[in-house]
Amino acid sequence: MPESADPRDRLIVALDLPDVAAAERLVARIGDAATFYKIGYRLAYAGGLDFAARLAREGKKTFLDLKLHDIGNTVEEGVHSASALGATFLTVHAYPQTMRAAVRGRGPGLKILAVTVLTSYDDADAAEAGYALPVADLVAQRASQAAAIGIDGIVCAATEAGAVRGRIGPSGLIVTPGIRPAGAEAGDQKRVMTPGQARAAGIDHVVVGRPITGAEDPRAVARNIVAEMENV
Repeated sequence: MPESADPRDRLIVALDLPDVAAAERLVARIGDAATFYKIGYRLAYAGGLDFAARLAREGKKTFLDLKLHDIGNTVEEGVHSASALGATFLTVHAYPQTMRAAVRGRGPGLKILAVTVLTSYDDADAAEAGYALPVADLVAQRASQAAAIGIDGIVCAATEAGAVRGRIGPSGLIVTPGIRPAGAEAGDQKRVMTPGQARAAGIDHVVVGRPITGAEDPRAVARNIVAEMENV
């Protein structure tokens, strides 16, 4: 499994905040306790892409969680543009045509992550959306397709990490949202683990949002999560 030189890189703090000013305040409060930040739809549409580029220039790692999915040419060009921002990770949905286009558009330094099945989905949600396979089987199928296409890693629930690792091999990345420190509320996530459990399951990077962004001392929470994963 790929190892990071800095244990703090294993934690990705989700900046699910309303504007860049709020994100700037949080990053300042966290300080050197974290090195890696995720920017999703909410912040991206509020100036977050420029902020991501600024974080990259300041030596931070950024994860653009944009879950691209469109016709091939549009995805390819979008990925190419994202590469210019200095991002470390970018997500696309794990549909074969979309993944192939993303690989074509990938620039130096950018890793493409395929989102298999959202961690807010369970089997009932997948069935409602029209999928015949249960979540676990759908995740495994999409992970195999991603590996064959040349995607750098998979976004999946921690509970599916073992099956995904078997499909993508030791060099593929596994990035997991839905991570909650012991005692934290699950929120809208339905398939969760603690940071230590995730690390023990072979996860490369964990994504944590509300337990850090909503904490009185986000720096301390970030440090505790990193320490918990280091001690596994």
